[in-house]
Amino acid sequence: MRAFSRRRFHGIGRGAGDNTDADSGVHMSEEYGVRSLHIGSSMVQSAMRLATPNHLELIYTQCMMGFTLFHPRPENMLMIGLGGGSLAKFVYHRLPQVQTTVIEINPQIVAIARDHFFVPADDDRLQVVIAEGGEFVASHPRSADILMVDGFDDGRQVPSLCSQDFYDRAREALKKNGVLVVNLLSRDRAVHDYIHRIEDSFAGRVATLLAEPFGNLIVFAFKHSPDRSAWENLRECAKQREEELALPFTKFVNKLQQRKPF
Repeated sequence: MRAFSRRRFHGIGRGAGDNTDADSGVHMSEEYGVRSLHIGSSMVQSAMRLATPNHLELIYTQCMMGFTLFHPRPENMLMIGLGGGSLAKFVYHRLPQVQTTVIEINPQIVAIARDHFFVPADDDRLQVVIAEGGEFVASHPRSADILMVDGFDDGRQVPSLCSQDFYDRAREALKKNGVLVVNLLSRDRAVHDYIHRIEDSFAGRVATLLAEPFGNLIVFAFKHSPDRSAWENLRECAKQREEELALPFTKFVNKLQQRKPF
């Protein structure tokens, strides 16, 4: 068994070996070659295998890439919540045509993501903005092909990122064929309320993918209904995306459910 080590961080840009304040709520752990980020609780918010830092280690992040089954060639992505930057890095390295903007409210998390999770510096394809996600979404209508929302605080959904108004604004932030991707927890008592709000904002055009029992539930909401052929050819499309991105899309398709056929 390899040794387990946990290091806590306080402030921006401090090294892993520094003695730090555990009250900051943000800490990092390493075990069996996997570095994890924890925010506000012991739950793993983000994880990176040191041998393959640009791979998606957590299943739920792999599932969130399921949007490519319906929108395989996006040009602009907006991500709410950086964490360890797993999805931002994956898109940066595997989808080079995409311009990604990541909104993160906590500058400490941005510093740790860049110093210890190898998130690239800002350039013409990646921008990390310190801002509140709900406010940014509301002020940027029709700006994104894909909007990803992965916002938690102490293991719970951030209230400003799961309200009816937020989901209404999220729909407005998407371009014509845009897709909203939301990470929820299936064991959250309010999860069905969140899904119903998304359905109300997106006229029922919602599909869900359970990443793992009693774990993450990924919601896909479509600004406009995908073509009928998208559903009819879903398995063939999954095989193609699986070859391109090395993610188990054929397995995910079996668990993908339309909430209300549309």
